[in-house]
Amino acid sequence: MESAEVERRIEDAIPDATATVTHPRPNDTEHLAATVVSPAFAEKTLVEQHEMVYDALEDALTTEIHALKVTTRTPEEAE
Repeated sequence: MESAEVERRIEDAIPDATATVTHPRPNDTEHLAATVVSPAFAEKTLVEQHEMVYDALEDALTTEIHALKVTTRTPEEAE
């Protein structure tokens, strides 16, 4: 799955989210790293924040994405 598609899915599912997705390993499209910034993460635990990202990707996590490193932040934390 292309990075732009992963970003779009995350941004569509999480309110006011900005997602940046990269392939940290050269020539490896199955391993991704996502940094997601959204005010929707406020008042949520880290586990809840990550679940929001995983929920946005649903079936892709079992079919097209082998591994996903997730970093989540509120806009205040990202500054």
